[in-house]
Amino acid sequence: MRLVVAVDCSTTAAKAVVTDEAGQVRAHASRPFTTQQPHPAWHEQDAVDWWTATRDAVADVVARVDATAVGAICLTHQRETFVCLDAAGEPLRPAILWLDGRAHTEIAELGSARVHELSGKPPDTTPAIYKLAWLARHEPTVLGEAAHVVDVHGYLAWRLTGRWATSTASADTLGLLDARTLEWAPELCAVAGVRPEQLPALVPVGAEIGPLTAEATAALGLPGPVPLVAGTGDGQAAGLALGATVPGVAYLNLGTSMVLGVHADGYVWDPAFRTLAGVRPGEYTLETVLNAAAYLTDWALRRFGGDASREDLEAAAAALPPGAEGLLTLPYWNAAQTPHWDPLARGAVVGWHGRHTPAHLYRSLMEGVAFELRLHLERLEAATGRRVAHVRAVGGGARSALWVQVVSDVTGRPVRVCSAGEVSAAGAAMLAQAFLAGRAAGGVALDPPGRDVVPDPGSTTAYDALYAAYAGLYPALRATFAALARSASGG
Repeated sequence: MRLVVAVDCSTTAAKAVVTDEAGQVRAHASRPFTTQQPHPAWHEQDAVDWWTATRDAVADVVARVDATAVGAICLTHQRETFVCLDAAGEPLRPAILWLDGRAHTEIAELGSARVHELSGKPPDTTPAIYKLAWLARHEPTVLGEAAHVVDVHGYLAWRLTGRWATSTASADTLGLLDARTLEWAPELCAVAGVRPEQLPALVPVGAEIGPLTAEATAALGLPGPVPLVAGTGDGQAAGLALGATVPGVAYLNLGTSMVLGVHADGYVWDPAFRTLAGVRPGEYTLETVLNAAAYLTDWALRRFGGDASREDLEAAAAALPPGAEGLLTLPYWNAAQTPHWDPLARGAVVGWHGRHTPAHLYRSLMEGVAFELRLHLERLEAATGRRVAHVRAVGGGARSALWVQVVSDVTGRPVRVCSAGEVSAAGAAMLAQAFLAGRAAGGVALDPPGRDVVPDPGSTTAYDALYAAYAGLYPALRATFAALARSASGG
């Protein structure tokens, strides 16, 4: 059977998956890479690591299948992350990641309703536009001398094909595209301090970027050149694999961050979501975002778990009643995204007393993320007028039976857990197979397998009472967060 290679170059690793025409996984491999945090709120990576991890993971899987049957390669990736390169493709500085929070001043000064309407992206820490503006102010030589400014997809496409090009849906998350035309917007480039000629060529999702070079095919263990198919960001790719390209179906990635996405037939913009290019022409994905989900539970385990394992801490948290005996968490460790878009917001844990333990904190963190998801869903539905009837969950957090049950109980909605395998890579594989078949991907009401979790009525009633208190936390603390930011920056 015809095979394709899908690569998901995520925040923590490059994962390569070989699938056949029936969607069955024939081989998979992963190679990790690291993130540096040289200053508070900074998150950086070496872009060369993206390539070496991708190369090694793909070579691993190709060696375990019939390499002559590989017909195409497609990429998906961490979004909003970018790197500045010289004319030879060498990084001029470490890549700046999507969760990097250094540009809060630029967000406050440059973020506007006009930028939001044009790009589809509310002022926030994630779009690259504000971090590029930060570079223009603080490292002007780097940005000024850069021959290329590219996203993860664009960098890997160059390493694979020798062409400076990226997918429209990948480039879109940088915040520099006119969201209606999906072309680089000179007005947004001016805000970022980027010259249009520094940016890669744009290729529609599902189209061919180019054939792999002889050097790349040799490094990957392929017998000859195969086409590289333009992919999309990891969120949209997961949505494709989960069938969230039709109305009423949402994908929920409960990973390092929490992302909920739904389909839109045309371009709309609102503070209740960020608008992204879809996988089909003229269609869009509306996403809500919280840049701290499994990030929080991992943090709590490291800082307060002691000798306890994750399983131990989760079992102790599961034994507690809804509400963690009076502990309520606002989960803004990495700022607030949907619907507040406040880069100065920070986490808060309210209601401590002497009975509380690390297990109480662990459960409260899960509940805080779930409360935030309920807030996102309510604002999204109010803005679009469309009910989200089906939630399909993936990501590391979705492997937690407790957390998924909490999400279902807090939101009052059934959740299907579809966390088996690499879902974003599965979406990239669907794009590659559709390319080989000469058709477009998406637009089909898929019903992926999974484990269905339904709300417990008693717990939902308890959480309904707490939700009003949760919804009041951010408004009550907003001025406090601003004061803390002023204090931390010396006034």
